[in-house]
Amino acid sequence: MSNSAKRPVNKKNPQQKYKVVVSNDETFEEIISLKTNNFQLFLFALLYTILVVIFSTTIIFFTQVREYVPGYPSTDLLVSAAKITVKADSLERELALNAQFFSAIESVLKGDSNETAKRLEQDTSIKNDLKVAGIVATIPQDSILRAYVDNQDRFNLTRNQLLIDSKRYYSPVKGVVTDGFDFEKNHFAVDVSVDIGTPVKAILAGTVLFSEWSIETGHVILLDHGENLISVYKHNSKILKSQNDTVQAGEVIAFSGEEGALSSGPHLHFEIWKNGLPIDPETILSFE
Repeated sequence: MSNSAKRPVNKKNPQQKYKVVVSNDETFEEIISLKTNNFQLFLFALLYTILVVIFSTTIIFFTQVREYVPGYPSTDLLVSAAKITVKADSLERELALNAQFFSAIESVLKGDSNETAKRLEQDTSIKNDLKVAGIVATIPQDSILRAYVDNQDRFNLTRNQLLIDSKRYYSPVKGVVTDGFDFEKNHFAVDVSVDIGTPVKAILAGTVLFSEWSIETGHVILLDHGENLISVYKHNSKILKSQNDTVQAGEVIAFSGEEGALSSGPHLHFEIWKNGLPIDPETILSFE
């Protein structure tokens, strides 16, 4: 066989050129022509694939189309789940603090002050709340009350005089102030000397938060007036209202006395708390 009969093997050459022509189907007139080679075709296909992947990924992850991907949660579901989580955490925290408050203050007002003091010492959440209030308490009742009120509006502690002067307050009793409000002595109240059996009146309308007896302070009644305002009446000889009762401004809620180990004689120990801080009652009330 002659050498002329042998044909060389046609190996693919990356630089082999091709011509892509777009022509009129009827006249065969050339409209567009493009010269290329294998390598350029490969690069074009690779670039096209990358662009398609990037475009598809962008569409899926940054538009509402992603909600149609099987197994991918919808935006509404994610937002609802986040809100539920935040709300659940807040409710859990509030329920825990409320449970601690009611349990502890009930023990104190029934005379179990040692148990309450022990609980406060062990409970870091209440101790942290007391640090937020920035006041050191001297007896367990004040500690628990401050933790409770502070929890209601802990981020507004500097507004303790807000709306105080715009309300009409009734003096709980008329008498001589024997011991005034004094931060230095940790005496966050006024002691008003009165005869035993003097009617004690509510300073504002509200709801009875607690109405119990304690070894240290005798018959004690706490009124919740809303807007994070609480009034406290201690050393009473008799209380006329029960827990959760509604009272009107100026209504008689108790009779004064000298009950309790901390009493130094017939008087009313009276406190006002606003936004977690004690208010000097003499700044808004006259006891004369």
